[in-house]
Amino acid sequence: MRYLITGGAGFIGSHLSDALLREGAYVHALDDLSTGSIENIRHLRDHPRFEYTIDTAANARLVAELVDEADVVYHLAAAVGVELIVESPVRTIETNVHCTEVVLSQANKKKRPVLIASTSEVYGKSPALPFTEDGDITLGAPNLGRWAYACSKAIDEFLAVAYWKERKLPTTVARLFNTVGPRQTGRYGMVVPRLTRQALSDQPLTVHGDGSQQRCFCHVSDIVEGLVKLIAVEQAHGEVYNLGSSEEVTILDLARRIIDLTGSGSEVSLISYEDAYGEGFEDMARRVPDTGKIQELIGWRATRSLDDIILDVIDAQRSAPSV
Repeated sequence: MRYLITGGAGFIGSHLSDALLREGAYVHALDDLSTGSIENIRHLRDHPRFEYTIDTAANARLVAELVDEADVVYHLAAAVGVELIVESPVRTIETNVHCTEVVLSQANKKKRPVLIASTSEVYGKSPALPFTEDGDITLGAPNLGRWAYACSKAIDEFLAVAYWKERKLPTTVARLFNTVGPRQTGRYGMVVPRLTRQALSDQPLTVHGDGSQQRCFCHVSDIVEGLVKLIAVEQAHGEVYNLGSSEEVTILDLARRIIDLTGSGSEVSLISYEDAYGEGFEDMARRVPDTGKIQELIGWRATRSLDDIILDVIDAQRSAPSV
């Protein structure tokens, strides 16, 4: 099998490349390195079944060539991270929606199966917990850039399902919940690597708001296992699936656990959302997935605990070469 992974030099894309190569597949990673990094795939550059191209998924002619050579497409390329989304809403919308249009359009010409990576952000401010795939989405006002990412990814999902219903392109949507692990950067607001870096440097761990917001973090290895299995099942075509852990933690407790596991002398510093992201920023109190649908389909569930995740991130940051 030959796989094309857009966003293949990103955090999740590079781990997905590793997994597919272990299975004997051929992998071509496409990435413009806007949020991905060549360091994520440096260990694969001499692999006989791995290729990469530094370019954007908005390049329709290139995507057409790469799709033609592939049997299956994973579309992971996207603008990600709260800081990037708040600072660059235009880039967020254009990147997410246009690149998905290009990938689906080119894949449709050859009817290549496509898995679209989406996000738990699409649930927005919905109070209906745990989140189910057929539940309503509740987004904030359009004058708040915070919601640009959620809205653009929701449009991606609508497009993917529409391509299946109208044009019979085999598409599957995976809504990922707070994926964490080695190679993830905290540069764009990802909380676990950011807090871990601060703890290892004995800096104050900056927690936004009062820290009472609750999240469920899932190890990238669990997520990748689900992505590999999901795309191979025909019953998944035209469907949306949650992938995530149900182990909840407040961000304040997360910071304290990171301090304990690193042995850091850091303290926690609370900063307001306004100071962090500007006026009018909205956040969700809780975000919990119902993963019954994917468990029933392929028997997938998260297996690694939050402590496993934190320890892996700590080990990765400690072993990373200093810059």
